[in-house]
Order: sequence, then C-alpha cells, then structure tokens
Amino acid sequence: MKIDKEIFHSSHPQHKLKLQYTEVPFNCDGCKEAGIGLKYKCEQCEFDLHKACAVAPPISTTHPFYKKCEFRFYERPPGNVMRICDACRNDVLGFVYHCNKCGFDLHPCCANLPQVLDDGKHNLYLCLKLSSSCHCCGGKGPGWSYRSECKNYNLHVSCVKELLMESWQAMYLNVDKNKVRELQTRIPSLKGTLQSHHHRGKGGKVKKCCQIAAGAVRVIISAILGDPTVIIGAVVGALISN
Repeated sequence: MKIDKEIFHSSHPQHKLKLQYTEVPFNCDGCKEAGIGLKYKCEQCEFDLHKACAVAPPISTTHPFYKKCEFRFYERPPGNVMRICDACRNDVLGFVYHCNKCGFDLHPCCANLPQVLDDGKHNLYLCLKLSSSCHCCGGKGPGWSYRSECKNYNLHVSCVKELLMESWQAMYLNVDKNKVRELQTRIPSLKGTLQSHHHRGKGGKVKKCCQIAAGAVRVIISAILGDPTVIIGAVVGALISN
C-alpha cells in the first residue's frame, strides 16, 4: 500500500503534515494517545498524528470482534457523555471509531491492533475477553487482552498501556526530579510483578512465565503505539526494564 509522504488533514488545515519516523514516544494530537514510529507531523506547529489516525477512513468500518457493528470515524467523540474505548478502557478524548447502533467506541490505534502478534518465539492472540487472570493485574476485568498460544499467559491491553504510560512519564516528560522519583517507585517491574503473582509456583515456571510475558509486553506496547516492528520492540523494551 502506497503511503503519502505529505498530506493535508482536516484536523490541522493550516499546514501540510509530513511523514516521519521516531523512536521517541509522542502524544498524538488526534486521539490524544501515545505513539511511536511512523507519524505525520507539522514542523511549524509541533502537531503530531499517528499514521493510523492520519489515514483513518471516514467511512464505516467493521471489526472481527463486533461483526454486527458499523464503526464510523469521528474527530470528536459524538454525544454529550464521556466515552471509554472498549479495547483499552481509556477515556476517549479525541479521534474515535463509534458504532451508533451498539454504542461501542475504539481508539483508531486500538481498532488497528493486530489479531496476531509474534514476539520472536511465541504467537500472541488478541482476545475480546480473558479466559484466565491477567498476569499483570491478576484480574479478569473487561477490555481486550493478548493471550499466548498455550493459553496460559494473558495480558490486558489496558494493563500494558498503564505500564507504558507510567514508564514514559518518568523517562520522557519534563517533570521535576521529585516527581520522577515518585513515578519510578510506582512503576512495577514486570519480573517482580509476575514473581509476586506466581509466588507459589516453582522457580522454573516463574522464570519461563517472566520470559514469555516480557517478550509479550514489548510487542504489545509496539502494537499499541502504532508500530509493531522488531526495531520499535527493542526501543520500548527499555521503557519497561526498570
């Protein structure tokens, strides 16, 4: 598929947006969510859009999880009520796919999450509901998740997003040093989280679980940020290796 190097977008009609590649996380001015990798940027206004947000088709689209729904793209959440993305459970603050018939909402990047991810050793499958507890929060709350092929390892998209955002805030945002230290003490170590969750298991099982989940988190973060590639996976790995 051809990708235009320059575009005009209705959300920023003043200037052209140029396609760029970055390994530094940014905040998308369209959906208000984090991004990395390919983006469209206005060099005059510091305006950024995920590639998925910039080229989102305005016509209705469907999703494998909601086969009876017809999603339409909106630059602003429709209606007067606060909306929540049914994939990641985050607030919808900007660009969104909304089904008028069923009321479901999806961030553009969430709507484009791959059904299957490969972390280099294992396949991870996107699931509408958890079949067993999330290995990050230990719960079975709502929202999409990625599950390993063996069905033993599950990670909420929302949990991975939270892990990403806290790490990103500590590493990249311009906050005072005391705030950074406070955030760093709150960022869970993935290995520590999983060891605590499996404290009754045998050492070998815990180690294997940590290895699988660590690889999973890297590729899921890459997909959430809009660029599920090996290169970006290595970059975002640094965000969670506290």
